[in-house]
Amino acid sequence: MVWHVWGSGRPVVLLHGGSGSWTHWLRNVEALARAGWRVCVPDLPGFGDSLAPPEARDAADLVAPLAQGVREVAGEACPWVGFSFGGLTAVLTVAAHPQLATRLVLVGVPGLGLRNRRLALTPWLGLSDPEARRRAHRRNLQVLMLHDPASIDEDTLALHAANLVRDRMRQRKLALTDVVARTLPSLQLPVDAILGEQDALYAGQLEAVEALLRQAPSFGRMLRIPQAGHWVQYEAPERFDAALLGLLRD
Repeated sequence: MVWHVWGSGRPVVLLHGGSGSWTHWLRNVEALARAGWRVCVPDLPGFGDSLAPPEARDAADLVAPLAQGVREVAGEACPWVGFSFGGLTAVLTVAAHPQLATRLVLVGVPGLGLRNRRLALTPWLGLSDPEARRRAHRRNLQVLMLHDPASIDEDTLALHAANLVRDRMRQRKLALTDVVARTLPSLQLPVDAILGEQDALYAGQLEAVEALLRQAPSFGRMLRIPQAGHWVQYEAPERFDAALLGLLRD
């Protein structure tokens, strides 16, 4: 596993989403480091620059290598923040290794078993024309990841495209199940959540999301970021950072 670390002080672990890498947190790491945290961000196995475990297909296969990586890099129990697929992976890992985490913050987490509206993403793997791929990536960012089309600039397109081609775990299915909802009642650590109010995964279902998250025995708050989509920490970094730092201080 490849890890990236900023700052000094108490560690905090940030886990990226599916088809992503540490760059899902590109706009957040410096603010957290300035606030006194040692920010530990991996490329999860099978994503970014990290190799995939043999025969790994989904989040459950990442539990053991992630737990070992946290032991080695963080060196102590600490807060974990998981975005999307990273939140699902965090829930499974903390359930299996509760001694590694002191708090869990879930950001746009899937695996709640809600019937989501089907998102019409544009296939891009078979597109040989660079401009056609670029158009597909722009459309998919708008459909799934970002609420405001103005958020999709050239740097964002390049970052997203670079992450997509390094995704070696495209058979993931657990996010479509209720595995997070089923696991939350077993977690004994404090759990909070942050969600973009315009998250495409949960349009019109924010109350249902919060009700399911409250199955965690020590659930605290679900903070909503207005006018932000699924990739909330990228689309609204200042507001997200303020919300996250407030939760980490509690």
